[in-house]
Amino acid sequence: AATRVFAFRDARWVPDPVLEPHPAVRSPQPVPLVIDNGSFQTRAGWASADPAVPAEPLLRFRSLAARSRGARGGAGAETQVGNDLGSPEPLRWLLRSPFDRNVPVQLELQELLLDHVFQRLGVTSQGCVDHPIVLTEAVCNPLYSRQMMSELLFECYQVPKVSYGVDSLYSFYHNKRHNWPCSGLVISSGYQCTHILPVLEGRLDAKNCKRINLGGCQAAVYLQRLLQLKYPGHFAAITLSRMEEILHEHSYIAEDYIEELQKWRSPDYYENNMHKMQLPFSNKLLGSTLTSEEKQERRQQQLRRLQELNARRREEKLQLDQERLDRLLYVQELLEDGHMDQFHKALVELNMDSAEELQSYINKLSLSVEQMKQKILQAEVNIEVDVVDSKPETPDLDPLGSEQSLEDVESINEFEPLFAEEQPQVEKPVAAVQPMFNLAEYHQLFLGTERIRAPEIVFQPSLIGEDQAGVAETMQYVLDRYPKEQQVVLVQNVFLTGGNTMYPGLKARIQKELLEMRPFQSTFQVHLASSPVLDAWYGARDWAVEYMNREEGWITRKDYEEKGGEYLKEHCASNVYVPIRLPKQAPRTAEASAPSRGLASSTSNPCEQA
Repeated sequence: AATRVFAFRDARWVPDPVLEPHPAVRSPQPVPLVIDNGSFQTRAGWASADPAVPAEPLLRFRSLAARSRGARGGAGAETQVGNDLGSPEPLRWLLRSPFDRNVPVQLELQELLLDHVFQRLGVTSQGCVDHPIVLTEAVCNPLYSRQMMSELLFECYQVPKVSYGVDSLYSFYHNKRHNWPCSGLVISSGYQCTHILPVLEGRLDAKNCKRINLGGCQAAVYLQRLLQLKYPGHFAAITLSRMEEILHEHSYIAEDYIEELQKWRSPDYYENNMHKMQLPFSNKLLGSTLTSEEKQERRQQQLRRLQELNARRREEKLQLDQERLDRLLYVQELLEDGHMDQFHKALVELNMDSAEELQSYINKLSLSVEQMKQKILQAEVNIEVDVVDSKPETPDLDPLGSEQSLEDVESINEFEPLFAEEQPQVEKPVAAVQPMFNLAEYHQLFLGTERIRAPEIVFQPSLIGEDQAGVAETMQYVLDRYPKEQQVVLVQNVFLTGGNTMYPGLKARIQKELLEMRPFQSTFQVHLASSPVLDAWYGARDWAVEYMNREEGWITRKDYEEKGGEYLKEHCASNVYVPIRLPKQAPRTAEASAPSRGLASSTSNPCEQA
């Protein structure tokens, strides 16, 4: 197969319109609003059993915000969110995300994202959001993060109730088939992290969950570094957005990484599987294709422009000095003509004290004017000389040639054949020995082993210097924490979800790793989510429709006020709630408790005595 050339799409994001919600969203009661709050992309839509309401996310935008500086003094500053940014590359250094890894920590930016969601979905309630909220959160989300999120939703938006769930578990239950067991091993790989989640009897076993701090973001950065080292001439053109496009459309997971690298050593395999990415043409390279004569001409033009600029500056300075000198000479004439009043008044205006000081300034300015005139004259002469010298002339190497004898001429003619052999090598034009330069190939990125090296970091984090275990080692570690019977149950339903699991060949790689780690003749099954990116939102919508009128899993405002923002009502796709345990009060010392013990000997507890 011939090598194909692919062009970067460099698609610009289209701003999200303000949608008009369907009447069924408001009546007979406000339906839940489902938000998949991902570190890469935010997805939002309605959860309604009415078929007239779309059962898909109506908003999908990158979880990014950027504040423009505007005019001086801070006037006109504007904050743009998600698709309103147009393209992330011009604003890369201004982009901000509310996430640290996969945990929201910047609640000011999170508020901007939620404002964008409520505004574009057409939430029209005054002063509050009267729809229940179903929100995804990270696995084993820190209590502080949930507390701040609950405070934002209940205090800022006045929501009636909220439910938190894990995105990968929503995806797991959305893909659950009739013959599927309630237990399984969920492998969720996203933009920032990869999780190994054991599910037993329908509930998450949070104690044995493991996280790998690698995902699509680290793969894109690694691929960018590889290609920037390979093509230093296109350093600025190799952007993160283009690297993400290469990962999404041209990368794959090798079933056996070492064996695949051996295949790429074959020239035929390289030619048949290598992808060429076409970069936009840039005319910056044309300067390097100029001949030596053209370069010399350009240098002379730059020299002439510089000389003209300097001559213009000298003339301006000469004019200013001449005007000042004329002014001082006029004041001196006043002194010579005997107009003393006008003379003293002029001295005050010039900030001078005496006629001697005036004479000193006149002498200095006269000298400066004469020197400047000499410089201008010399510069004009140099320009004329440069123009004359720029003409090619044959150098006269033998000024005494007219006095040579006939014998000398004949002796020189004897060596003419020898000189004739060396002369062509000296006068050979430079363009004749330069190789042909293909501008089309220069603006192409050749993707060979980079197609498998970037996604491989999830299995081998050492490729980028990370001191972590890969997916296979972590999966083996999690399974070893269970008895043999439970291991068999877990491996019967290994479920892959998340945007970073969409690489071709990932399912076969997981099957190969399981085949190596499981006992001989044991069985296992690996399933891939039907839509690894959107199944988390679909699962959250399914749960919201089913539990819309129940109390299970919903945190009401009363619960928030009584039990705190970190409180969580568990359900089938939620985290495990671990309440904050305050440290016990330290026991009082024996000396301090002795008097109390004597006064109330019947009470054995010092705290009760106090």
